[in-house]
Amino acid sequence: MVTTLEIPQEILESARLTTAELKVEIAVSLYASGRLSVGKARELAGMSLWQFRQLLASRQVSPHFDLDDLAEDVAALQNLENM
Repeated sequence: MVTTLEIPQEILESARLTTAELKVEIAVSLYASGRLSVGKARELAGMSLWQFRQLLASRQVSPHFDLDDLAEDVAALQNLENM
């Protein structure tokens, strides 16, 4: 299921953001406020876990680490081992 959010083009232009950039901004904000896990936030941002963590670090957003995050990190490491 997908929910569509309508944002007037003039709002995006005023903010100087593309749709993809807005999704990243929303993902970072929701992660920083504790509303999304890093996995769901990176999914919304359309980034790999590594890319999203680097973005968070560049914006000085402290990591939140829970069991879901640990499971995702373990899965990512296992994928790297299988390459």
